[in-house]
Amino acid sequence: MEKFSVLMSLYIKEKPEYFIQCMESVLNQTVMPEQIVIVKDGPLTPELENTLKKYTDNDHDLYTIVPLEKNMGLGLALAEGIKYCRNNLVARMDTDDIAVKERFEIQLQEFEQDPELDICGSSIVEFEKNIDNVVSKRMVPLNDVSIKKYQKRRDAFNHMTVMYKRDMVLRAGNYQSCLLMEDTLLWVHMILAGAKCKNIAEPLVYARVGKDMYDRRGGWNYYKKYCAGRKRVLETGYISWLDYQITCMAQLIVAIVPRKSRAWIFKKVLRKNHA
Repeated sequence: MEKFSVLMSLYIKEKPEYFIQCMESVLNQTVMPEQIVIVKDGPLTPELENTLKKYTDNDHDLYTIVPLEKNMGLGLALAEGIKYCRNNLVARMDTDDIAVKERFEIQLQEFEQDPELDICGSSIVEFEKNIDNVVSKRMVPLNDVSIKKYQKRRDAFNHMTVMYKRDMVLRAGNYQSCLLMEDTLLWVHMILAGAKCKNIAEPLVYARVGKDMYDRRGGWNYYKKYCAGRKRVLETGYISWLDYQITCMAQLIVAIVPRKSRAWIFKKVLRKNHA
């Protein structure tokens, strides 16, 4: 199978125990990465530094550490990190999520079967505290046509699940600074650059959710940032003014309701199966 890199961004607010769970899931795959690129997005806590050092000390050749002087945010951190990936195939991973054991093998098979494929993601299982406490699943559209249609109003990819081709990411302009929507903007730019897309119905990542996530997605400040991000997407020409208005109105409802109601919306309304 083709060699590939894993790309992650680690920042000061990550919990060491979550990072350990993530790393163990990456290091116990049925097919191992040839390289793991970890961007240190600004200074880390001593506990995180020690945890990271334990892994890198075990295998210096496997890890590429990219330190940033200050916190740049996920998009710009990944934009820097992808420059250090030495393989064209790159798997994204968030430092608080857990990959299923066969994740990389399943995605590599998709790229082997279709050399024209540029990006392959999957559905996710969302959990709170531990993976036995599943609260929801986020299913995504599966084929190229349905992905490109769905992307006009909601993200057709779960960011932490994707494996993509580095050359296509760079051709599309790489990650850009766009609060809340660095990945959304990248998917749109990749599609406009001619990327061939696919998702796998089987969940390949356990994604951690909880009170913090639902809190972050509420309030007027979040809503203003969301609309600013959608405006950037509108400016690409990929979505219509109607798409922009509908998504902003829907987000307004999500932003102003109480947190418990917002959590219910995410778990019961926004988590649907797609063909």
